[in-house]
Amino acid sequence: MTIALTYGLLAFVLLMITIISYRLSDMIKVVKIEENEDGEEKLNGVQNLMYTLIVLVITAAIAYTYYCVKGSPWESHLMEWLNIIVRVMHITFGIAWIGASFYFVFLENALNRTENVRDELAGNLWAVHGGGFYYLEKYKVAPKQIPKHLHWFKYEAYFTWVSGFCLLFIVYYFNASALLIDKNILDISPWQAISIGVGSFVAAWLIYDILCKTVLKKNNLLFVLIGFSVLVGFAIFYSHVFSARAAFIHFGAMIGSIMVANVFFVIIPSQKAMVKAAKENKPLNPQLGKNALARSLHNNYFTLPVLFVMVSNHFPSTFGYKFPWLTLMIITVASAGIKHYLNLREKKVQSFWVFPVSVAILLAGAFISAPSKNPNECKSEVSITEVNTIIQKRCVSCHSSRPTDDVYKVAPNGVMYDTPEDIVKKKDLIMQRVVITKTMPQNNKTNITEEERNAIRCWIEQGAKIK
Repeated sequence: MTIALTYGLLAFVLLMITIISYRLSDMIKVVKIEENEDGEEKLNGVQNLMYTLIVLVITAAIAYTYYCVKGSPWESHLMEWLNIIVRVMHITFGIAWIGASFYFVFLENALNRTENVRDELAGNLWAVHGGGFYYLEKYKVAPKQIPKHLHWFKYEAYFTWVSGFCLLFIVYYFNASALLIDKNILDISPWQAISIGVGSFVAAWLIYDILCKTVLKKNNLLFVLIGFSVLVGFAIFYSHVFSARAAFIHFGAMIGSIMVANVFFVIIPSQKAMVKAAKENKPLNPQLGKNALARSLHNNYFTLPVLFVMVSNHFPSTFGYKFPWLTLMIITVASAGIKHYLNLREKKVQSFWVFPVSVAILLAGAFISAPSKNPNECKSEVSITEVNTIIQKRCVSCHSSRPTDDVYKVAPNGVMYDTPEDIVKKKDLIMQRVVITKTMPQNNKTNITEEERNAIRCWIEQGAKIK
């Protein structure tokens, strides 16, 4: 009843805000998209106020609902829906951001810089897409007259980071004791773990930004080697503080935070300074454009490592390896190499070794993290009764129609082991998660032993017989 009243109240408040917003806009006659001094389109004050109120009301309603359902089966249901909604937002904004990054780096690489190019231009490009022809020009610094309308590519980055940061809280920080902390790795409190995670993003940006402002930026090879060493350091650090799965996601979030900080602190301010100087007919500093372009290029190389790392987070064979930081770095190097190959192709530069080497590195990661074929000899036949006893003792606190776990009130991913038949149906999943990668039980919360894991393996290898 409380939940129904909450959402009813939320719907009523949103309706009232919409009506008030419409009436105010009709009276004041200012509800339109305006432009700031840089030619950037923006919402006016009334619209900003209305959108802010809507966001605050929704946030308050969600917080109140969470307070009402905390400790009940509704808690997991609410968190799962929040996960879905925010994840879709994160993916959508991320596609827009990465798409823009890929496109503009392609544009930079593919520009015609020699044939019939005016002196004020750095290059141009003819393109065809969606049944139409397009002609694009890049100025060396800025046009003589700044156009009235300018589109700024920044909100894609900002909303991607904000939605990703919210997702980090929903999945890991709200369940820090279950998903973020592994006491077998480091026994710390949830607040300590969260502070370390958020603080590491700030530290990573400061280190990276300092490197970009030193003389190292003039030596690409040295800059890459030192930057890679910093990434290795963070990967090792995360794997010795958080659970392996959380270490992976924090590594990706750390790189993503560097990328959005590049946009917020360097790229957009440089563009604003260039537009302002052009409008005031003041001398333009070409270094601003070079700095923004360099950071954009860095972001371009970061994109595939971030995507690969976040996708691999759903595959226990990656973070389940005994040295998860090594898997992280293999994925990072290989995916960055693939992006480098694509960038070279766009420049029409032939390189026959970058792509195969990158693929070989990925395959090497698969080979290195592969489990041993026969870790222990099965001395006798294992029965379903013995396996069922282990599962009931170590797994059904979460994976049951009625979980007794203090965090999971609903079986994760709908996986249940209430009967021997349920166990047989999921034998392949059990083999992968419990035996090979040893990523279940989560952080070994129920203290399953190696002997018990081996008994389950033997039962599966012997045919997973139910009788």
